Amino acid sequence: MSEASIKQAEIAVEQQHVDRVYARLDELRAEAEAMRDKSYEYGREATPEALNERDVMLHHANRTLQALNAESEGLVFGRLDFANGDAVHIGRLGIRDPQFENLLVDWRAPLAAAFYQATPEQPLDVVRRRVIRSSREQVVDLSDDLLDPERAPADMRVVGDGALMAALTRSRGDAMRNIVATIQKEQDEAIRAPEGGVTEITGGPGTGKTAVALHRAAYLLYRDQRRLGGPGVLVVGPSPVFMSYISRVLPSMGEHNVELRALGEVLDGVSTAKIDDPRTAEIKGSSRMVKVLRRALRLPPPDAPETLQVFYRGAVLKVEADELKRIRRSLHNKGGQPNKNRMRAADALLEALWQKAEQLADDEFQPDREQLITEIGERIEFHRFLVAWWPPVYPMQVLRWLSDPARLSQAARRLLSAEEVGLLAKSWTEVTEWTVADIALIDELRVLAGPPPKRRRTEDEPEQPPRPVNYDEYAHVVVDEAQDLSPMQWRMVGRRGRHASWTIVGDPVQSSWPDPEEAAAARQEALSAQRTHRRFTLRTNYRNSAEIFALAADAVRDLVPADELPVAVRTTGVEPTVREVTSEQLPSAVRSAAADLLRAAEGTVGLITTMARRDEVREWLSTSDVEDADRLRVVGSLEAKGMEYDAVVVVDPDGLAAESSTGRRALYVALSRATQLLTVLKTA
Repeated sequence: MSEASIKQAEIAVEQQHVDRVYARLDELRAEAEAMRDKSYEYGREATPEALNERDVMLHHANRTLQALNAESEGLVFGRLDFANGDAVHIGRLGIRDPQFENLLVDWRAPLAAAFYQATPEQPLDVVRRRVIRSSREQVVDLSDDLLDPERAPADMRVVGDGALMAALTRSRGDAMRNIVATIQKEQDEAIRAPEGGVTEITGGPGTGKTAVALHRAAYLLYRDQRRLGGPGVLVVGPSPVFMSYISRVLPSMGEHNVELRALGEVLDGVSTAKIDDPRTAEIKGSSRMVKVLRRALRLPPPDAPETLQVFYRGAVLKVEADELKRIRRSLHNKGGQPNKNRMRAADALLEALWQKAEQLADDEFQPDREQLITEIGERIEFHRFLVAWWPPVYPMQVLRWLSDPARLSQAARRLLSAEEVGLLAKSWTEVTEWTVADIALIDELRVLAGPPPKRRRTEDEPEQPPRPVNYDEYAHVVVDEAQDLSPMQWRMVGRRGRHASWTIVGDPVQSSWPDPEEAAAARQEALSAQRTHRRFTLRTNYRNSAEIFALAADAVRDLVPADELPVAVRTTGVEPTVREVTSEQLPSAVRSAAADLLRAAEGTVGLITTMARRDEVREWLSTSDVEDADRLRVVGSLEAKGMEYDAVVVVDPDGLAAESSTGRRALYVALSRATQLLTVLKTA
């Protein structure tokens, strides 16, 4: 029997089982829909018991349907044949037949662990591991690993030669795929690590860090849905481009109780993708800004009245500017958030007025303390003064106030240089859109200032969301590209996970933050409540061909120890193309390189350039008639973080290195985004 005939026969065997799984899936879906419909009948009775039973049934039915209706492409992707003759199929969710026998074992279940952990050295009683590839409900390919040949039955057939490599050569689209069918042993160990404390996953480009972190979130939700499902899981990543790229991974595994937010979206009520120039972003991200913002809140608001004058029963009571400054300083020194100290401020001003009255007391003017405080405290002019002198403080308003260099210099005295003050003040002058670095400062001011007074909601305003604004009770927090977080961003993200366990993902070699020690201190403070810390290092680069990664690694080889660079395991025989062109030739060279790669690659083609030049490069391509241009993705260097494309054009590599405060590390990131083909265009 030929090898092709053996494969077709085995595909037919697996197709029979896949058909049973999908038939049972339809039955379970119909049962869940019937339960949902029945729950509505219970709701017709208005008794508390009936309504409670309705809610429980409806919740269960909807959760079941949500899981069953998750992306069903490749629902069955694996099979394990054990030495005792048992066989189990592995899939994206668990399915049992009407007799409660396993038709499909969820990849997260303990029984499925051997699919990822068994090796020829430690087969774990697995004789054959089979990867099944499907298109919709049709089995199209198989690949087997014979892990324990000596225990294999004589009639066991083995087909294929490497599911992982086949998956690696598939073209990329606009969304990251889940990797449940091709998880490797070192990745599986990180995914199945215990839930508590901090789990750190490090590794170079292409090692699957992000996919592992997302699959870990799905695994933890599966293992402890009750504890994690209610409070929820937060995933924080570097950019909206990246978050869109990973957005389908968890829903494809039936997990929907997860929030995905870019760093510019962490703060409720404001969202941005705008990036500061590297120098300004570095200043805004520094931990020095905590003291600057605290001082800024102690300053009187612009145009605050400098004297308080009140007419009381024929006497003029006047509190001069110096005394008002002393009162403000005393209030701040007592601590507390300014927005919660407004009543203290009112009391202090009234006390100062009483002292003035007491000094003026004579035979004709005999003030009573309680009467004076009550009477003046109820006057509209006193309340107007209070609002002007100690107004409600809003974080964005405070940053706008700091666009005044003189005011900012006062808050930043001995903390920031004159050059740094100038850059910050300029960035906040006539703000039309906040930047990603501003979001952490606004969040810091939100906490330092305290909540402003609540106002009544008008009829046309939407009701408040069921989850509190700036929710900080997530059960698990995943931080991707963690090496790039500034100290201020660590403070912001840390507030969202006060009671959470953490998965931290990153690669120090790819860091875009210039002071790793400062960021490490802020990270340690953010995670100070965590007592358990475990670390997993992924060392195999599955993304890049060895030829591409060799060029990428050359950019940083003299900057980092050799063991911090992963090993690329796949060779294609195709070397990257490096061309040098003049500045005048660059637009046409970019169009030509893009067209060439679109013809050579099936999936997406990324053009990576400097942040400053991104829109210019987009304009070059928008005016061209490049065929299949819808597969082109033009991104700046910071937006390329975590992304991957079938082919890449790196535009102006020297500019990429010069733009970033971490220099060639930024170039290393750009050069390691391609899976198949890479073209580098240098300018002479």
